[in-house]
Amino acid sequence: MYGVIGKITATPGKRDALVAILIEGTTKMPGCLSYVVALDSTDADALWVTEVWDHQKSHQESLSLPAVKDVIASGRPLIAGFSNRVETTPVGGVGLR
Repeated sequence: MYGVIGKITATPGKRDALVAILIEGTTKMPGCLSYVVALDSTDADALWVTEVWDHQKSHQESLSLPAVKDVIASGRPLIAGFSNRVETTPVGGVGLR
């Protein structure tokens, strides 16, 4: 498996709009075992995205899907920055196939 965890900082006051875009447009991604968007409890403009994929190739291929391209295009104006990106190797857990 392949995992990615990253922090996204929204432009001030736009976090909820960005969350809605990220959740709405990423429901059908082949190979995605888990995609979680979470609010940062200490920063009103930040959120965390945790992804688990069957393998890294699925993650890379997802970036060419029309729905994912639309999410990126819609969300980009609401993003102030990215940080704390970490690649992981998930080994199991609740909800993982």
